[in-house]
Amino acid sequence: MKKTTQWVRASIALALVCGAGAASAQVKIGVTLSATGPAASLGIPEKNTIALLPKEIGGKSVEYIVLDDASDTSKAVQNTRKLIDENHVDAIIGSTVTPNSLAMLDPVSEGKTPMISLAASAAIISPMDAKRAWAFKPPQNDDLMADAIAGYMEKHGVKTVAFIGFADAYGESWYKVFGAAADKHHLKIVSNERFNRADPSVTGQVLKMVGANPDAVLIAGSGTPAALPAKALKERGYKGKIYQTHGVANNDFLRVCGKDCDGELLPAGPILVTDQLPDSNPVKKSSQAYKNAYEKAYGVGTVATFGGHAWDAGLMLQQAIPVALKTAQPGTEAFRVALRGALENIKELPVSHGIMNTTPTDHNGLDNRARVIVEIVDNKWKLQGE
Repeated sequence: MKKTTQWVRASIALALVCGAGAASAQVKIGVTLSATGPAASLGIPEKNTIALLPKEIGGKSVEYIVLDDASDTSKAVQNTRKLIDENHVDAIIGSTVTPNSLAMLDPVSEGKTPMISLAASAAIISPMDAKRAWAFKPPQNDDLMADAIAGYMEKHGVKTVAFIGFADAYGESWYKVFGAAADKHHLKIVSNERFNRADPSVTGQVLKMVGANPDAVLIAGSGTPAALPAKALKERGYKGKIYQTHGVANNDFLRVCGKDCDGELLPAGPILVTDQLPDSNPVKKSSQAYKNAYEKAYGVGTVATFGGHAWDAGLMLQQAIPVALKTAQPGTEAFRVALRGALENIKELPVSHGIMNTTPTDHNGLDNRARVIVEIVDNKWKLQGE
């Protein structure tokens, strides 16, 4: 009987120890990014930024499990399932590009795991449904940026526009939102072309656009592949104005496009020209904070707008995790549900790209404070007026 009593007491003590260990379990954040492949110029600064995120939040240690999806949709889904099923993460950051992020909606919703995408398309979070209820995104919605482009075109006398975009979800989403913005701002789209991220040439598409004699061209691409149509237009002697999307807002794009992109215009997050912002800009302080942290780690002039999205995902988690901890502990479905609820109730959070206010129906939460118009001048970014 005495041995039995001792065994019971030991079992109870072990259970208490295990319980205490579970109560102090670390938060696990899974990350899948396009650090290689066509979107590498976006994914590399994102991966660099993950290394700068806090290792402790709300009194809990935080582990970041980082995987490369090589800009491939299937790999992004594979990584997502691995992070959920094998690593048992509490949330996922990624992926870098729209097609990957859209494909990830199924596994994250099935696994009831919040996902903070670093891609631009509003289709990742809208229209809200059971799958998208688990998805969030700090990058500005493409309709917000499309309205900025179309409004700038109208103010500067543009009447007709030729469109060329990626032959994937990014290009399709941009054609849809720019079409709506064009109607609003009295613009006529006279050509609609597509190209693949890895295409070696767009000569045929460019000839069609030039033949339509538009006042301006909008290139709806991201990263270095978006330089291809710009260079081809210059080679064909196109004299109209060329616009890009915020998908090209990094220095690798400038390096690849060179002088061929001089004079091009794009909407961008304030971080791209943070040093040029007036002190009155509500985003200057928060964008400077990211710039300073990144350049301290990687060198002066290295900061990239896409890394800012990863930084903003980290800021979202820093605000949401302590709230979720009031309800449940990491490693449980209850914690993931509570974390999702906290992420959709962020209020007036200054991030590197804007001021964030999420709601149950808006999992982005950015407004006009998250955009500026930028011109490429002498291979540098120059802030323009609206």
